[in-house]
Amino acid sequence: MMFLTRRKSIDTLLDHAEHHQLKKTLSWPHLIALGVGAIVGTGIYTLIGVGAGLAGPAVILSFVIAGAVCACAALAYAEMSTMMPAAGSAYTYSYAVLGEGLAWIVGWSLILEYTVVCAAVAVGWSGHAAEFLPWLPKALLAGPWDPTNPGLINLPAVFISLVVTALLVIGTRESATVNIVLVMIKISALALFVALAAPAFNPDHFHPFMTRGFSGVEPDGTKIGVMAAASIMFFAFYGFDAVSTAAEETKNPGRNLTIGIVGSMLICTLIYMVVAGAAIGALAVPEFAAAAAPLVNVLKVLKHPLAGEIIAGAAVLALPTVIMAFMYGQSRIFFVMARDGLLPMGMAKVNAKTGTPVIMTVFTGVVAAVIAGAVPLADIAAVANAGTLCAFIAALICMMILRVRDPGRARTFRTPLWPVVGVAGIAGCLYLFTTLPDTAIKAFFIWNGVGVVAYLLYGMHQSRLAKAA
Repeated sequence: MMFLTRRKSIDTLLDHAEHHQLKKTLSWPHLIALGVGAIVGTGIYTLIGVGAGLAGPAVILSFVIAGAVCACAALAYAEMSTMMPAAGSAYTYSYAVLGEGLAWIVGWSLILEYTVVCAAVAVGWSGHAAEFLPWLPKALLAGPWDPTNPGLINLPAVFISLVVTALLVIGTRESATVNIVLVMIKISALALFVALAAPAFNPDHFHPFMTRGFSGVEPDGTKIGVMAAASIMFFAFYGFDAVSTAAEETKNPGRNLTIGIVGSMLICTLIYMVVAGAAIGALAVPEFAAAAAPLVNVLKVLKHPLAGEIIAGAAVLALPTVIMAFMYGQSRIFFVMARDGLLPMGMAKVNAKTGTPVIMTVFTGVVAAVIAGAVPLADIAAVANAGTLCAFIAALICMMILRVRDPGRARTFRTPLWPVVGVAGIAGCLYLFTTLPDTAIKAFFIWNGVGVVAYLLYGMHQSRLAKAA
């Protein structure tokens, strides 16, 4: 069983052949834009309605809880990524600290997270894009598994997944520059929403506050309350971990990764609190909770139809930044696992012209497009959260173990009060995991069961460490 605990050396993480090395092209503005682009998206534009339906006005508290858990994880990621400036995020940290067996599970969970997030945001984008596609048949706006309005395929979701894939294939710096522009559009649209919704603020919309309790279960088994909403709104906060996957392509990673991870998290937390407060203050929860595009619906009810169209248009333009960030991260996770031999090594080849792993990027985009074309948003988001929580727990554990095992190692960024942050973050992630829908929890364990079989049949024997033994 020693193969489960064999570890990569932190000091040799970047020792790879030239055709397996990524180009350093990103600076801190690119990383903040990547983080904000990943974090601010479907969660605030679309899933706020789902969360409000589960928790009522107390969805504000759900945001706070989810944000606090993510803040603990963000601090751990900032420390680990600057200490190990290699692609792979929590998978790489786990391989160097916990061993190959657990690293595989974390990497396999990250595959679930990133690919499914791409699909979820593509579906959210489709909901906004439908406003501008009245001529498109309804059968082409929803997949066959959508319980409310089943169709043939969610064609807009498939389309945007493939467009983002093509952009990422062109090159990292080029796609990052486009991302900065789109993020500015997205933030400007949210600022417009707050400016128009704030004058209609009605404090009565927050009373009663916790209409569905802190945590509960309906007769049909549906989990409700603040914590159930927090487990979904958690989707609205993560994305900073996508920044850590860019470590190997970052100039001056010791400084720029810290700015990118912590900076994007702080900016987005502020944005979420302001936007959610303005939305609920302007319109009672039952009136917008069921809307496919809740913020647009608020403005329409407030007699700002043109502004609603602008918000919808901005979402159509800018939500792809989330897909871009996670698809970027996913392709890098695939790339690093292949470079380590846990997946076929041929997948780890970097294109000489663009400096990107083209094969893995295209594969990621196609898989995301297939999922987005068939599965509804709420189901996708919950499953994605399960994979993310696993990765966050791994990053927190790795940070704590290295503080004990290797306290003298240079750390550009040090997590403050690391025992408190580590324990609180792990406990919060575990609790949020238990509040996920049962179907998401089952899907997570089934996925990892398949992953364990794949590792035993292939990765265990083909990994670079196995061949070097």
